[in-house]
Amino acid sequence: MALLLSIFIFLTVAATLFLIWLLTGSDASQEVVRRRMQAVHKAERRGEVSLGLQLVRDEMLSSVPWFNRVLMQWSWSTKLQEFLSQAGMKTKPGKIILVSGVLALTAYLVTGRFISRFPIPLFAAVATAFIPLALIAWKRRRRLRNFEENFPQALDLLGRAVRAGHAFTTGLEMIAKESAEPLAGEFRTTFEEQNFGLPLRDALLNMAERVPLIDVRFFVTSLLIQKETGGNLAEILDGLARVIRDRFRIYRDVRVRTAQGRLTAGILIGLPPFMMSMLGMINPHYIRVLFTDPAGPEVLGVAAGLQVIGSALIWKIIHFEV
Repeated sequence: MALLLSIFIFLTVAATLFLIWLLTGSDASQEVVRRRMQAVHKAERRGEVSLGLQLVRDEMLSSVPWFNRVLMQWSWSTKLQEFLSQAGMKTKPGKIILVSGVLALTAYLVTGRFISRFPIPLFAAVATAFIPLALIAWKRRRRLRNFEENFPQALDLLGRAVRAGHAFTTGLEMIAKESAEPLAGEFRTTFEEQNFGLPLRDALLNMAERVPLIDVRFFVTSLLIQKETGGNLAEILDGLARVIRDRFRIYRDVRVRTAQGRLTAGILIGLPPFMMSMLGMINPHYIRVLFTDPAGPEVLGVAAGLQVIGSALIWKIIHFEV
């Protein structure tokens, strides 16, 4: 018993340390090369650029050769790579998959040791496997929100640069140098892509793909239209920045008016597990029947499923898209 418990603790700690290393470790030089070559590849797929060069692209999805060959056969691995890039992480998809597998196996062994009924360990393994993806989604959402909030300042800076007589590409370089991340990184990538020979149209379209925000699509579309039909570029940028600021003002007003609903949702979501934990500490015999009785795991499974469904519904009700 003590040996098994020690093995379980070791696996859990090892998986946690591996996850921390995964989320913090990176190879900056390889990431720069990969992004530049990927930009050329996207332009080639659109069929509107002929550079006359044969460039080798760094598309390694895993540092393990055989695992990389397996991932190359699956289309969702490329989507996972784009998901990681949008989250600002330089980790390869292969590491994410391996960490998810280790966490799932650890959860299955630990849960199966204490709850032997078949569905419960399997559900625990599946839920634990999605922990890295949930962390990536959280980082992606936070990064895109930060980009969207600072985007109007970048448009103002670009508009002032155009009014001062600078070229549009010079304005992109100014944003890359004077803005904070993640705004600076995305504009730096766009500037470097066109500076290394990619047409400006393709560099802007690549930016719209890297940053899946409606404001960035408006920005790219307005620039492409202005380039073809003409017009006052500075006024276009000022109008777009004003629209984005007004939308964020409405969004903050909605958050203020729904604060009570979000607080109520948090209480309703957290109350069942909190009460179960408190009862387990105050009166363990009262809760133990859920784990010792044959029908206990089924009751816990149904309760957990209903809790997830109810939490998703409440979350959908209190969140508005502005």
